[in-house]
Amino acid sequence: MATNRFGDDEKISHPDLAATSSTDEKALPTSSISKSSSGEFNEKDPAVFSEDVAPAYDVERGEHDPAPITSAKDLVTNILHVDDDPTLNPWTFRMWFLGLGLSLFGSTLSTIYYFKPQTVYVSVIFLTIIGYILGEALEKIIPKGGFIGRWFNPHKFNQKEHTAIVIMASSAATCALGVEVFAVQKLYYSTSPNAGASIFLLFSSQLLGYGIAGLMRSTLVYPTKMLYPINLPLNTLLETLHRDKKETAQRLKLFYIMFCALFVWEVFPEFIMPLLTGISVFCLANRNSSVFTNLFGGANGNEGLGFLSICLDWQYIAGTTSPLWYPLQTLANNLVGYMLCIFVFMGVYYMNVWRAQDFPFLSQLLFSGDSNGTNYVEYNQSLLLNDNNEVDYSQIDVLGLPYFATTYGVYILSTNVAITATFCHMLLWNHADLKTAWSFASMKNVRSLAKPATWKFWQAEERNPETETELDPHYRLMLAYKDAPNWWYGCVLASSIIVGLVCLYQVNSTLPWWGFLIAILLSAICILFFGAQYAITGFQFIIQYIIQMLGGYLHPGRPVANMYFTLFGYNSVAQGQLLLRDLKIAQYAKLPPRCTFTVQMTGTIVGALFNYIMMLSIVDNQRDILLSIEGTNIWSGQNVQQYNSQAIAWGGLARELFNVGRRYEWFTLAFLIGFLVPFPTYILHRLFPKAGFWYWNTAIMCYYIGWLCVGINSSILVYFAVGFWSQWYMRTRYPEWFVKYNYILSAGMDGGTQVIVFILTFAVFGGAGTSVAFPTYFGNHNQDADGNSLNFDYCLYTS
Repeated sequence: MATNRFGDDEKISHPDLAATSSTDEKALPTSSISKSSSGEFNEKDPAVFSEDVAPAYDVERGEHDPAPITSAKDLVTNILHVDDDPTLNPWTFRMWFLGLGLSLFGSTLSTIYYFKPQTVYVSVIFLTIIGYILGEALEKIIPKGGFIGRWFNPHKFNQKEHTAIVIMASSAATCALGVEVFAVQKLYYSTSPNAGASIFLLFSSQLLGYGIAGLMRSTLVYPTKMLYPINLPLNTLLETLHRDKKETAQRLKLFYIMFCALFVWEVFPEFIMPLLTGISVFCLANRNSSVFTNLFGGANGNEGLGFLSICLDWQYIAGTTSPLWYPLQTLANNLVGYMLCIFVFMGVYYMNVWRAQDFPFLSQLLFSGDSNGTNYVEYNQSLLLNDNNEVDYSQIDVLGLPYFATTYGVYILSTNVAITATFCHMLLWNHADLKTAWSFASMKNVRSLAKPATWKFWQAEERNPETETELDPHYRLMLAYKDAPNWWYGCVLASSIIVGLVCLYQVNSTLPWWGFLIAILLSAICILFFGAQYAITGFQFIIQYIIQMLGGYLHPGRPVANMYFTLFGYNSVAQGQLLLRDLKIAQYAKLPPRCTFTVQMTGTIVGALFNYIMMLSIVDNQRDILLSIEGTNIWSGQNVQQYNSQAIAWGGLARELFNVGRRYEWFTLAFLIGFLVPFPTYILHRLFPKAGFWYWNTAIMCYYIGWLCVGINSSILVYFAVGFWSQWYMRTRYPEWFVKYNYILSAGMDGGTQVIVFILTFAVFGGAGTSVAFPTYFGNHNQDADGNSLNFDYCLYTS
């Protein structure tokens, strides 16, 4: 076992817990961990995601347990081991070297690909695999004896080191939204904010959500019901890679088999035979119908709804939410919303709502009123701005107001309904789970501020397991370590607010101080409600458009102010959810809280810094290409152009487009409707508690009504088939297999896919500058003999 030379920071504070922490999960029975029985979390409890009945199973030894898997607690104690070795040391040279190295790699690559015509995301599974390979290599390469061994290779590469590396790297591996704002200012508004102010503004915008979410971790991370289903494949993979190889041999074998199988297979749908992305018997039967294209097509971007298409490309089937880990209840609500989406999209288009047939069936662009069914005219937003980068309303009489593609309008409307429905749904069904988040404002706590003893906020907060009413079995083991106290997160929040407020005036943001504070307040509210929804159901809302719309109302005619309002109102929510997800990863992996705090902050700061450096280099050297419409096969300004267009449309024309009495008034009225949507099922549940109305989450259903407004949609049928096969059939019929293999299967398939797609991006998709096209034949049906574009699935090409 490793010794902890840095013991003061991770000192065991509860010896009674440490004594049992390295035992098997049988040493921590459910009844001794929580005062609540499994019935509190079972499917009769409407407040939380529930699991169907299946026998509990000891993963490695094959021993049956009569207790059924009916709760989140049963799930996480059977899928993941409830044990810990506090002597494992994460504070090693390997952790810092690989964590910082992968942070630099991820942040640099994510920024480069923001300015590329291809989109590549550095996924957490990908970082986990690379981190493991490099960690094992360093263990073998670095001498184990003497001074070098003592400080640089003190012990075997362990799970806690690996987890710390993954969290640090994943914190850095996203392109900061602030970089997009600065790029837009440099390219379209000819302003170059001060470098120092820009960097500190990036730090502020990236860390502000961390401060808010960190203060809510007792509500949104520690409880068992805050499950974060997205983490189960990752934590299963970490356990499989680092536990005794004899114990995990079968799991590890399945992981390698599926990783290699998908690594080879994905070359076919991605490059050799794109027809496998979407096989539609309806399009093969009728290749000359635009109706068939709209309904059944979906193998190409923005082609159609992909109804009943068969997709054999795991990259699109899994996407951001793999059906192998998506909870069954969320999947069922998703299915209802999807069916409604088909009917609504086809209905509004062929009923010509908002002149639908004068614009593309699926598109995210803004169009001029001069468009018709054969000639789509994009709206020229640049003509709206005056020399002060504000909207010149006299130009509206000349240009007219823009139009959305009607299906995209439905997406905005349904999203707005879903957002306010989420607030109402969570208060109706999960009020007891959330109330601790605002308990600090109780009269008792307010009165306690008058006592001088409470002013010493820097004193560590002791966590007493005896005072916990509902201890998560994994969190119970975390009590062996010193916590990262609330005042650490409070300082992160306070410094982010102060720095952000100062820097806003240094970078010519045009956002007033009160708008900045409103954005922070909105982000705090959204982190609580949407964070809880994400934790319980696995479903993650995208609230960018609602923040942009509200910013447009607050700061009319000022697109730059809208960008900064969105930066702090939306980006803080996204960052807060990332922090919560990583905190749960650490809880499942038993990574000490102070180590988690350190690597999260380090990765985020390093990532933001290199995001900014790479952005400056690319924008300064590729300015003309980024401003052009077509770009090149190496560089493209499509993302910057889209972000600027959204700022003008939402920030400049919100009142003209969305006020009551205007063309898109229902986008605004949708917020009021959303507050009412959850009440019918809630009332019916109160009247008929055994009828199952608790199962339906109307907020999720409403969101999915606009689900298919963008992208490749041919994967949906297989997505649901795999999801119900895994989360219902295998979990109820073969629970032993499900517990042992389901989540490692997901990790293997995701890992193989992500690695080969990453390689193909550089090898043949133009990521390195030169793209290589596979020859045209029946399986790569992308153009005819005259060079005209075609759809891979043989549907009529209508774009």
